[in-house]
Amino acid sequence: MEDKYILHRIFESWSREQVEDIETIPQSGSYREYYRVRGQRKTAIAVYNEDIKENRAFLSFTKHFTSLRLRVPKVLAEDEKGKLYLLSDLGDISLFDYLDKKRSQVGVFPGSAIEAYKAALSELPKFQIIASKFMDFSVCYPRSAFDKQSIMWDLSYFKYYFLKLAKIPFDEQLLEDDFNTFTTYLLRADSNYFLYRDFQSKNIMMVEGVPYFIDYQGGRKGALQYDVASLLYDSKANIPAETKDILLDHYLGVLQKYLIIDKIKWIEHYRAFVLVRLMQAMGAYGFRGFYERRTQFLKSIPYALKQLDNIFKHHLFPEGFPYLEKVLRSLTTSKELLRYRRTFNTLVPLNIELISFSYRNGLPENKHGNGGGFVFDCRGIHNPGRYERFTDKNGKDPEVAEFLRAGGEADEFLHNSIQLVEQTIDKYLNREFKNLQIAFGCTGGQHRSVYCAERMAENLKEKYEDKIRINLIHREQQ
Repeated sequence: MEDKYILHRIFESWSREQVEDIETIPQSGSYREYYRVRGQRKTAIAVYNEDIKENRAFLSFTKHFTSLRLRVPKVLAEDEKGKLYLLSDLGDISLFDYLDKKRSQVGVFPGSAIEAYKAALSELPKFQIIASKFMDFSVCYPRSAFDKQSIMWDLSYFKYYFLKLAKIPFDEQLLEDDFNTFTTYLLRADSNYFLYRDFQSKNIMMVEGVPYFIDYQGGRKGALQYDVASLLYDSKANIPAETKDILLDHYLGVLQKYLIIDKIKWIEHYRAFVLVRLMQAMGAYGFRGFYERRTQFLKSIPYALKQLDNIFKHHLFPEGFPYLEKVLRSLTTSKELLRYRRTFNTLVPLNIELISFSYRNGLPENKHGNGGGFVFDCRGIHNPGRYERFTDKNGKDPEVAEFLRAGGEADEFLHNSIQLVEQTIDKYLNREFKNLQIAFGCTGGQHRSVYCAERMAENLKEKYEDKIRINLIHREQQ
């Protein structure tokens, strides 16, 4: 936003305080501009968007949701031109951030994150069913419903911005035929509800452990299944298949308090909505990544392909769309896309805590709660600490390293240790675990353990490069 005067005026009019700071919040997948504005005591989120119709939809929805006491930001002030508005500040921690932090601590999809997802899914029917009864769908933008036109837009988006730009070969007529059949099938689902459209983990804010909801300006009338698919198949959240099942069962249990549904038919349609949502997302990755050359969107491609892998692996692809199935299967084996898998497959590196320690002071604490990792006992290696010339030195000093290498036993010990560790790292990377602890102990924690930890770090960095992140700690030297 070029002219910050309007922002100052609106904030000061609302808060009765002078603006002390304006922080730009990074954009994600939209052209909207976000700012955190601070006064002496109050803060607000300012949103600037040239698209007045989109703003009108968001503000209308927000006021409606607020009237129903749903968990959304409050509208604090609006610019009379319709391009700028202020919202209550819900902080910086999204459900995705919460999940990422918790998963980095334990290396798996944590139980606390499952509970947070359940809390979000418990709120979803309130938007879909309760709010839809009195909603003004005439303000929806760009369409008032997820109808045939909307679906075909999404499928064309996928075709032109992902398939073509990723150089995936396909027969256009056969694909269009299946697109039409697929669209007809999707439209058989009950579509008289509010469809949030972008119900994903980055659009759910965690405020003191409670989920709040943002970025629903693309909402319209549609089917219940779409939003559940958006959350559970959110590519970068990378929810394990068994956890998806737990969360889907939870949502259906909540939903049946509001509606009577045929669960079997509902799930059949759900699988189709999973596909259309994935294709819409891949279209966005292609447009932002291939076309606009914004690398962060290319990083999402491996996650989307993994979702497709799992769909085929667990036989979840709906029947009746053979050519579409053929094209989507081809994505998982495409040589063109394989390079993105190789480049970005470890977007979140494996965190390795590499420690040297003294047995006199006890074993290192395992900070990640999984109790896993390695503890190597270096006390069988000839000890430099027995010699006076090494008493004021440690395993990082060249003289000590030369002494340990001379006998050969330290490097033989290291060779065997490295082989064990690399076998585990390969498995951890494949299973997307987040943490591994490796510790070397000796009598005093100064010479043998330090030397081994240093050499291990060098070897792992050379082999795995940016796939791992090493935190090297010499405990007894701190």
